Amino acid sequence: MMTQPNTLQEYSVHPATRMGHVSLTVASLENQILFYEKAMGFKVHWREGNKAGLGAGGADLLQFTEEPNLKRYQRTTGLYHFAIVFPNRRELAIAMARLFALKVPNSPTDHVMTKTTYLNDPEGNGIELYCESPEDGSWTIKDGNYEARWADGRWSDGREALDVDALFTHLKEDDRLDVNIPAETRMGHVHLHVRDIPETIDFYHGVLGFDVMGVSKGIGMAFVSAGGYHHHIGLNTWNGRGAPPPPADAVGLRFMTVDYPNPSVLAEVTARVENAGIPYNKIDDGYLLQDPSQNGVLLRVAP
Repeated sequence: MMTQPNTLQEYSVHPATRMGHVSLTVASLENQILFYEKAMGFKVHWREGNKAGLGAGGADLLQFTEEPNLKRYQRTTGLYHFAIVFPNRRELAIAMARLFALKVPNSPTDHVMTKTTYLNDPEGNGIELYCESPEDGSWTIKDGNYEARWADGRWSDGREALDVDALFTHLKEDDRLDVNIPAETRMGHVHLHVRDIPETIDFYHGVLGFDVMGVSKGIGMAFVSAGGYHHHIGLNTWNGRGAPPPPADAVGLRFMTVDYPNPSVLAEVTARVENAGIPYNKIDDGYLLQDPSQNGVLLRVAP
């Protein structure tokens, strides 16, 4: 069972819309590249001066821009985590086994319909690594409460400890852990700290056209997506309602990217942005704007 979107408004974004790369401001380009290469298995796609792009060999999944004298701020809007989705349990097992071998702290979690682990990079950016497991069950937000059901009907809070031993049965004795992530790896979703849930839904749903997959007022969280996916963008107020944006000298999110399947869909969405009176900058890659919490969003055609 997949969570069904709430009643759709006049415009629902194209179902092939996906998340693209996440752009981060970093204090140390060298340290970040070292971590993502060694601990995460990313490839360096390009590097120019204070900037670099990394991923699985195709389009960038991450882009870094190094700036001087940065620090991490607390209780602001910005990135909660970006989520990298692997093609299957075996590839997730390899990625997690590498973290264990390198003693990188992480938190394996079973969301029933996804198998996941959470960690932070050296500068405190949140990361989720996961694979889809809908055969195990599903989650929903029912009556404002987040919950999950196993395929046999058992209830779950959706945050159980992952059976790592079971996941690791997908490994083979001769598996190497110093390998790159597979080419099919992609950006699954991005989860943001925001200052207010209703106004943020008005932006991502009302303007950009993502479908609302569920809202939990009790825990201050909402999910929106395209094409019925469980979520492409997560929203929460866990850093406080009314949280301010991070100062200019903060490490963290520069912008996330929304990839549209063709230029006509991008034109539809940008027309809606203009009609809503939301300012944006036209850059080489697309249209750069901010959500109501000043989280950066790049709208572009998928590469």
